[in-house]
Amino acid sequence: MQDPNSASHIETVHVTVSGTVQGVGYRHATVRRAHLLGATGWVQNLPDGTVEAMVQGTPDQVDHMLEWLRRGPPGADVKELTTRREYTDKRYIRFEQL
Repeated sequence: MQDPNSASHIETVHVTVSGTVQGVGYRHATVRRAHLLGATGWVQNLPDGTVEAMVQGTPDQVDHMLEWLRRGPPGADVKELTTRREYTDKRYIRFEQL
């Protein structure tokens, strides 16, 4: 049986979130959610008012993170979420706010 945490089972997705996503605790809540799910990567505000994230984990972890990112924390109003799958050998060891 193959290890479910092997490299072939790890997905990496670049995410951009627009709407009311700055000044509402979106990044902090994203870090907390990632820690609960065991996902790794990072999240940061961009100067144009969007939030950018890199989410890495098992397909299930990534799916749950994307589902949460579409809603965000109370006070957020997500208008659009764009994703792009990344093909990389880089492995993040934690999820952090940049």
